[in-house]
Amino acid sequence: MSNCKITAMCNQKGGVTKTTTTANLGVGLAMQGKKVLLLDIDPQADLTTALGWPNQDALPMTLSDIMDKSMREVEFEHYGAILRHGEGVDLIPSSLELSGIEMSLVTAMSREFTLKSYLDCIKHEYDHIIIDCPPSLSMLTINALAAADSVIVPVQAQYLPAKGMTQLMKTIGRVRKQINPALKVDGVLLTLADMRTNLARLTADTLRQQYGSMLKIYKTHIPIAVKAAEISATGQSIFAYDKGGKVAQAYADFTKEVMADVERTKAKSTPCR
Repeated sequence: MSNCKITAMCNQKGGVTKTTTTANLGVGLAMQGKKVLLLDIDPQADLTTALGWPNQDALPMTLSDIMDKSMREVEFEHYGAILRHGEGVDLIPSSLELSGIEMSLVTAMSREFTLKSYLDCIKHEYDHIIIDCPPSLSMLTINALAAADSVIVPVQAQYLPAKGMTQLMKTIGRVRKQINPALKVDGVLLTLADMRTNLARLTADTLRQQYGSMLKIYKTHIPIAVKAAEISATGQSIFAYDKGGKVAQAYADFTKEVMADVERTKAKSTPCR
């Protein structure tokens, strides 16, 4: 039985640092000795670009190939698309072709489980798989939620997207009811936060008031910083680009929170002897 934890980084709002958080949480976990696979399921391929592969057309295999062959039940090399990043994480890249695959999913047999079926074949190789979802509640996102054990929701601190959060929670609830009963929300991560401003503090307070009784709000918040915006062009994580900076420290703290939650869950599920 695999001990791999599959996490979907999910929010239908764009610009909330889903991709940045996926990359830096993945590298943070790898720095702690974990075997990590990052999965880019956004046709815009921002995660793939951010990790150093901006020319997706030159890649021999991407997620679109995997999902196409899975839907057609064609044999393929399960590890053929995996790229090795210099900071210790693996990546399954995306490409614009994934948009066409999403249209094909609509008529596919067991369409919600296409991604899960593939990940079930490879997850035993990893401690963590983190899925960078597109900024929409699309069929690709549904596939991610069907495959995932849990969801992390990054939320931008400049405003409180309460309506969007409500829609996301409804979608997660429907997936839990109809597709993946074990799916849970690990927590909400406040990002792009300048806690010196009244708006950011008000956003944090409102978030805790409205959702704190239902969801975990991570203690860590990710500060807004120029360095964090620059890393997408470098192919590096924030740990490599600005090791001593405040954003690197925040992602290190967030990684520790995520690992602590995993350990607590394992402890609860381990029967006493």
